[in-house]
Amino acid sequence: MSETIESLIKSGQTLMNLGNPKDALIIYDKILAQDPKHIQALLKKGHILGQLARYEQAIIAYDAVLSQEKHLLALLNKGLAHHYLGQVDIAIGCYDKVLKEKPNNPTTLYNKASSLIKSGKIQEGIKILSNVIKLDFSFKEKAKFDIEFEGIRKLNEFKEITV
Repeated sequence: MSETIESLIKSGQTLMNLGNPKDALIIYDKILAQDPKHIQALLKKGHILGQLARYEQAIIAYDAVLSQEKHLLALLNKGLAHHYLGQVDIAIGCYDKVLKEKPNNPTTLYNKASSLIKSGKIQEGIKILSNVIKLDFSFKEKAKFDIEFEGIRKLNEFKEITV
């Protein structure tokens, strides 16, 4: 990796830390102009595009990573982008691929539970969510306030695991 790309990566990260994702995106695009397959720049670009709710473009960035290597973070974030597009079956497929490698990954399980609930598979989603909370108690608070669970907050099964 050339020094120029390394310094651009640092600049992009600094901009992200300062809350300037659009400026950071410009930096990552410069890196990708020099090296279109740069994994770190593609991941960062996908992340920023997701933050900006440009999910279709984020998926393209994650697919560019996944075409080069098995990358669990790219797969997880691709699943999230599909979730936000309402493509929950595709999202669940992404999460299941991550879970094959890391079966007890709480973040992936949490996102799968969210997608299951969004798809109408409420009991299955709540069961997974309950297991996530047992794995990592911090997800109890996250679930309580997650907009994705707004429609099931009044269900006794949800209250039992989040109260």
